[in-house]
Amino acid sequence: MAIDSDVLVVGGGLAGITAAISAAREGAHVRLVSHKASTLRQASGLIDALGYVPPTDPSKPLREGPPTAGRNLDRDEWPDPEGPLADPYDAIARLPADHPYRLVGGDALREGLSLFDELTGAAYHGGHTDQNALVPTFGGSVKPTARYPTSAKAGLASDDRATLVVGFRSLTEYDARALAGRLDAGGVPFEVAGAEVEFAEAFRADTKITRIAKALDRDEPIDGTPAREALAAAVEPHLTDAVERGDVGRVDRVGFPAFLGDDESAAVRAELADRLGAAVFEIPMGPPSLPGLRLEDLLYDALDDAGVSFETGTPVVGYETGDDGSIDHLLMDRKGTEVPYGAESIVLATGGLVGKGLDSDRAGVTEPVLDLHVPQPSERYEWFVDDAYGEQPYARFGVAADERLRPLDGDGEVSHDNVRVAGAVLGGADVAREKSASGVSLATGLVAGREAAMEV
Repeated sequence: MAIDSDVLVVGGGLAGITAAISAAREGAHVRLVSHKASTLRQASGLIDALGYVPPTDPSKPLREGPPTAGRNLDRDEWPDPEGPLADPYDAIARLPADHPYRLVGGDALREGLSLFDELTGAAYHGGHTDQNALVPTFGGSVKPTARYPTSAKAGLASDDRATLVVGFRSLTEYDARALAGRLDAGGVPFEVAGAEVEFAEAFRADTKITRIAKALDRDEPIDGTPAREALAAAVEPHLTDAVERGDVGRVDRVGFPAFLGDDESAAVRAELADRLGAAVFEIPMGPPSLPGLRLEDLLYDALDDAGVSFETGTPVVGYETGDDGSIDHLLMDRKGTEVPYGAESIVLATGGLVGKGLDSDRAGVTEPVLDLHVPQPSERYEWFVDDAYGEQPYARFGVAADERLRPLDGDGEVSHDNVRVAGAVLGGADVAREKSASGVSLATGLVAGREAAMEV
């Protein structure tokens, strides 16, 4: 028995969720399906728009062939990307011609971010300005980003308040002293020191970050002391030590790894700030990411509110086309049974090479769900450059699309009129180098969902 909807969105990340809500707001009956759990929980929770412009000639889109000159240049000879950018919108015209932002326009990015602001409410900041904020990350870098969690607000690098960065001796992947040193070496406009404290030792060595967050949520006793009080007591001596060592003149704010509660994060930060006499903020970490998990909860609640039906664990295993070349339905694997999912329009938002929305082997790069065309050089050695820091052509691989985000074949013609592509499966952007992944997902997801609903 077929399962039908007006719009079928494939992919449960930021692009897919945005497309589904966008289509639903146009009055369409929308179903979202995803093979695996959302990748949001692996992400930092920061929403980047455009932080850097790679040194690429905008007149040369990828489908005309990536540049190969200079493949063996030394690192010092590679041009650095422009940035960090203050205003992402001003730089869009300098992106390659086939970049997703050039396809859908700067207004789509603005609308996508506006929708994000509406869906996340007070949980995020940055919507008051077009300017990027500079947010410290756990690697010690400062990242230009358009939206950031409220929990990170007090830690912006543009703030000149003296800062103590706190780490925990049992969390070896997060080195607070090294982080502070890198921030200082990077020229941040504030005094910064790092300290490693004992607190997480109260938990088992293999305890997940989420377990510590829940303990702070519930203020569980640790050796008879409530968790929040115990954490503040572990940190407090280091405020004085940092001043006595001369690392800082005073401590006005304290940065923690991003596990200060989950459901009660605001209350945890407020109590710690009161006990320490300093502002408290979270520094985004790698997976598992509490800010990412919090964002996932917000966005899936928004899907519910929009009336979108969604399910995970349902991979696409095939498709069938109509006489006109449009996709008639997808075949989904539901517990070993192939079930047809029909829709008037389909949005493909399955991710890129990292998210497995694109496959690669020695023969080439392919899009595995609908067999869409992926432009790429015929010679494999032209996929990459020898320098690890150079601009890698493969980073821009993806499906080519027109301004309505319909996929194009090898001749530049629309291959399926009722399909739209959104997010990292689209080609033309090096989102990691540009710091543009979230913005591309929001802008193209918004347009793809709207366009798909117009086909109904």
